[in-house]
Amino acid sequence: MASSAGLALRGQALVVRGGSRFLATTTESREDEQPVEKGSDMILASTFSKSGTYFALTDDSKRLILFHTKPWQCLSVRIVVRRCTALTFTASEKKVLVADKSGDVYSFSVLEPHRCGKLELGHLSMLLDVAVSPDDHFVLTADRDEKIRVSWASAPHNIESFCLGHTEFVSRIFVVPDHPELLLSSSGDCTLRLWDYRHGRELHCCHLTGLQDPAGPGGDKSLAASRITYWSRDSWVALLCDCVPVVYIFQLDAPRQQLAYKQQLSFQHRVWDITFEESQGLWVLQDCQETPLVLCRLVDGQWQSVPESAVVTKVCAHLRRNWAMLEGSAGGDSGFSSLYKATFDNVTTYLKKKEERQQQQQRKKRHKNPAPGPNGQTKKAKSGEASWSCSS
Repeated sequence: MASSAGLALRGQALVVRGGSRFLATTTESREDEQPVEKGSDMILASTFSKSGTYFALTDDSKRLILFHTKPWQCLSVRIVVRRCTALTFTASEKKVLVADKSGDVYSFSVLEPHRCGKLELGHLSMLLDVAVSPDDHFVLTADRDEKIRVSWASAPHNIESFCLGHTEFVSRIFVVPDHPELLLSSSGDCTLRLWDYRHGRELHCCHLTGLQDPAGPGGDKSLAASRITYWSRDSWVALLCDCVPVVYIFQLDAPRQQLAYKQQLSFQHRVWDITFEESQGLWVLQDCQETPLVLCRLVDGQWQSVPESAVVTKVCAHLRRNWAMLEGSAGGDSGFSSLYKATFDNVTTYLKKKEERQQQQQRKKRHKNPAPGPNGQTKKAKSGEASWSCSS
């Protein structure tokens, strides 16, 4: 799903998107870099390739735009069949996989940037996320109907497994890079789950509602994750839920195949997006013009925001100068609110109508067959008898 604002980072290249524009900069200390702005319509999804050499985005004009980042250069603008919900590069960086609202996944060549897309696979319901395994052997797709499908990349009509267990739409999936057999998923059912995806086996489930403070921010909201990000140092997992100013921190215990909840980071403003940088820590993009970007680091086993460094000051200055592109995201509604199952109490309505019909039938019967009088004769018979006596 399209989020109100987004943050993408690969190496030291950092992109912030909002509305119909995006800002590309770097977390390096050099001051000679200038922001690059591209695009003209609302950006729906964006991502870097594994090496950070390529960057791709899709917009609501049904365009897939591919960039080379060293230096920044637009390689191609291609038309997609339908509006997209998610995209990812293959590990080899030869293709971009694009998932759309109709449930299809198309592949677009990176090496031949003007080549048309190819239909790879399809679902019967709307796709919300797509991922690939680190060896490019499998394509993983998550849909609105609670399913995660694992397909062969070389022959997507062959399905390796399904990961079943969520009871609402699957909002995000993430293959753990240094444990490629493991998959993380989040859903509108307020859970974060760990899977052995090749065998479709659930390994661990964390219920996020038990971590909420009812009196705290977002205590009355459903928790559908809009971002799962991972830090390979000590296997840290950060989870951001839609429209909640809280970031949940977990630690992955791969040998025991478990997720351990560690802490939550609360913010005064709405958090739009999060991402880890291996050399810095956790970057947090928030709805605050004064401090749009916050850097959190691990200090004595706990994650906490750090005082503004030269890098944070530099990137925040870029964002403040281009704050207009993010203003449309402020106060936006949840991107997942329309995806929850609608519940209808048809039984109560049916029973009420049934009772009304029965009462109506009983009234008709009483009108058609009046109750007998005191001598066992109906009123109609008595009046008939009285008429006969008068005529005689």
